[in-house]
Amino acid sequence: MTRQQLSLFDKKNKTSPGAIVSPVAAGPGASNASVPGVSPTPASAVPPTPPRPPKKGGGGAGGSGDPPSMQIRDASLAEETQKRYLNYALSVVTSRALPDVRDGMKPVQRRILYGMQASGHKHDEKHVKCARIVGDVMGKYHPHGDSAIYEALVRMAQSFTLRVPLVDGQGNFGSPDGDAPAAMRYTEARLTKAAQELLSELHKDTVDFRENYDGTETEPVVLPARYPNLLVNGSAGIAVGMATSIPPHNLGEIVDATIAMIDEPETTTKQLLKHVRGPDFPTGGQLVATKRELEEVYETGNGTLKLQGTWKVEEPSGKGATNPQIVLTSIPYAIERKTIVEKIAEIIIEKKLPQLLDVRDESTDETRIVCEIKKGTDPSLVIAYLFKHTPFQSNVPVNLTCLVPVKAGGQTMPTPARLGLRDILRHFLEFRMEVVVRRLGFDLAQIRKRIHILEGFVTIFDALDETIRIIRKSQGKADAAQKLIARFELSPEQTDAILELRLYRLAQLEINIIRSELDEKKKEEKRLAQLLSSEASRWKLIRAELHELRTTYGDKRVTKLGGEEVEYDAEAFIVDEDQFVLLSRQGWIKRQGRVDLTTTRVREGDAILDVAAGSTKACVALFSSQGACYVCRIVDLPQTTGYGEPVQTLFKMADGERIVRVLSFDPRMLEVPPASPEGDGPLIDGKSGEPEPPYAVAVTRAGLVARFSLRPHREPSTRAGRKYARLSADFAGDEVIMVDVCEDGDRIACGTAQGHGLVTTVDEVPVLAGAGKGVKLIKLEDKDDAVLGARLVAGALTEGNVEPLVIEHENGKTYEIYGTKRQVVGRGGKGSELFKRGKAVRAHDRAPVLPVLPGNEDDAKKRASRPPSSN
Repeated sequence: MTRQQLSLFDKKNKTSPGAIVSPVAAGPGASNASVPGVSPTPASAVPPTPPRPPKKGGGGAGGSGDPPSMQIRDASLAEETQKRYLNYALSVVTSRALPDVRDGMKPVQRRILYGMQASGHKHDEKHVKCARIVGDVMGKYHPHGDSAIYEALVRMAQSFTLRVPLVDGQGNFGSPDGDAPAAMRYTEARLTKAAQELLSELHKDTVDFRENYDGTETEPVVLPARYPNLLVNGSAGIAVGMATSIPPHNLGEIVDATIAMIDEPETTTKQLLKHVRGPDFPTGGQLVATKRELEEVYETGNGTLKLQGTWKVEEPSGKGATNPQIVLTSIPYAIERKTIVEKIAEIIIEKKLPQLLDVRDESTDETRIVCEIKKGTDPSLVIAYLFKHTPFQSNVPVNLTCLVPVKAGGQTMPTPARLGLRDILRHFLEFRMEVVVRRLGFDLAQIRKRIHILEGFVTIFDALDETIRIIRKSQGKADAAQKLIARFELSPEQTDAILELRLYRLAQLEINIIRSELDEKKKEEKRLAQLLSSEASRWKLIRAELHELRTTYGDKRVTKLGGEEVEYDAEAFIVDEDQFVLLSRQGWIKRQGRVDLTTTRVREGDAILDVAAGSTKACVALFSSQGACYVCRIVDLPQTTGYGEPVQTLFKMADGERIVRVLSFDPRMLEVPPASPEGDGPLIDGKSGEPEPPYAVAVTRAGLVARFSLRPHREPSTRAGRKYARLSADFAGDEVIMVDVCEDGDRIACGTAQGHGLVTTVDEVPVLAGAGKGVKLIKLEDKDDAVLGARLVAGALTEGNVEPLVIEHENGKTYEIYGTKRQVVGRGGKGSELFKRGKAVRAHDRAPVLPVLPGNEDDAKKRASRPPSSN
């Protein structure tokens, strides 16, 4: 790309101490060679900026009304775009979307908690307006909008979102039903006691601080968390090119695993899972996962876990109660209750599950969704259906991606990484040791400072009268200080404390108290010094503090483990009954239990094209004019005595595509076994076997015929269907006009627009191994010629009972092709001439025949004796 001259204001980049600096924006001395996809740009590649000529009229740079000079430099648009987008991506990754492995916080969460701590909104103080908290955080620490801050505040207060809430909310903070929280001017909040465990050591110089976005305040880079909050409360976020999804866990289990890591640093993930038995979601539910699956997820930091809601069965009780009830007692994590209720209601309204009668949401703080079922219904079958078709069972993604501190160039840079359970706990313990060392060092410095003061007090108490005389003879505080330092060899700090001492502290009892405090401080100094000198002692201290937290905040799991996956069987929910499938010429389809072709309802100008019959559990195949076969269960077709529904609403059909034949795969009508390995499947040597019967034959307008096996089409297809034939690209407007089941010895009769008819046997048509064009059936006269109609004639039929193929001439005269054995010729010829002049315009459709199913033979004969209606 050519370089373009961009006008860029040369502003100084202000970087706060301790702030995260990207390699690209680090300054002139930085290199972006480590950034993938970005080549380092040497300074010599940028030409020097020429000085700007002064404006006409004088004034110079010091003129009072002149604007500041603007420097212009050449820059590559591609390089600048790449560099600036990378800066944005790094900002999103490190400063917004991903949590820190040490405290488990995103920046906005950390700033909210710190802001509340700094403002005194502790767990033992009264609640304050959330608008006040949001305003403080936005004005001092977080350079984003109030809605983002309030949303993060609300999530930290929701007991159904965090396993251990960090904000104690008062008011409407939303609900598991999906209700939105009230506006921040109505709600109040304060820190929880557990949140203060993340903040309690801030005042002891345990972590680094950095300037806020405008340099007027300071904020902690990370909180000195006392427990692994990242795993306890989890996190979710989407950055640029990466995401995180960390489920919440039980605090007691996580602390036990952390203690196990202290006791045995080489503990494996498998051993840690003896303590951490899996995620513990605040909404309960039941985790369906094997030990091997959990071990793989926690070892790699990536995977998916299946979570189900819990349920119980209640027998009818009370006046008027007749049907048993299935009560849903918990729902999967991050799923709204109303969503599940709405999905169950849709199933009932659409009658997809006849065993399910009613649903009611009786939930309060606890989940209670009541589903009324028919008597004698197996509840486990209903639950299996709900698992399959509603969010009552969901997949929980696990992606343990977080920011890990990496020291480089004297700075600590947060780097995104996907960690396993063991690595997360190891990083937390390393951070915890660092915090404890800094805390002990701070405490030791404070103790020594106090000891130094107390030793000064003891010194003057031994010569109290002389001290008082020196002070009384002094000209002021400064003079008294100099004299005391010269006389008793005191430090300025000791002297200042002595001069500020109140007179009542000179009493004998107070002197004894000071000496007792000095002894205690020296003992504490010795203890702290010993801790700082012994790493093993510090680990014992960390272990004891973790055990104390487990005792204080640990509770029982709310998510059950060891659930078995309920196998869903669609057959169990289908009422087995015989149905008729009716397809109209205009493409309307429906199913009915009883059919009379003389009275069935069709739209004006429409008529029944084809009828199939079978059990609701059987499949029905619809063959289209574009060579696609759409297969579905009969139960999935609309059941109505009305017009039905357009077939295009059930399948993904092309414009102008229509159904030409409907076949039932009910074994009583047509037995279609599954393809055997020796047939349609690949053989051991890699060669494909011969397609197996039953076969069907298809004829196209281009005069081609294809024979194919029905076995690949026996199972329900997708909405896009499966190809059974391909059309001729050389023939404009080619389409399939006839599909029928065939056997050896059957005959195919066809007629063309130019007045030729041909009858041949299906034995001359080879069986295709896959969807193809087939072979030539009849030779057409010219480009204007086309096959108008085709008919399959059973080989056993004779001339007396064969239904002919009727071709209608443009003058209204009809010609019949009976397809008898004596008319059979070889395929590929022109056939016999039906007429010499003019052309045919159409072929008559065959009359629909009502199929006969076992058990309704007599009824079918009565209905079939009457002619079908045609509106």
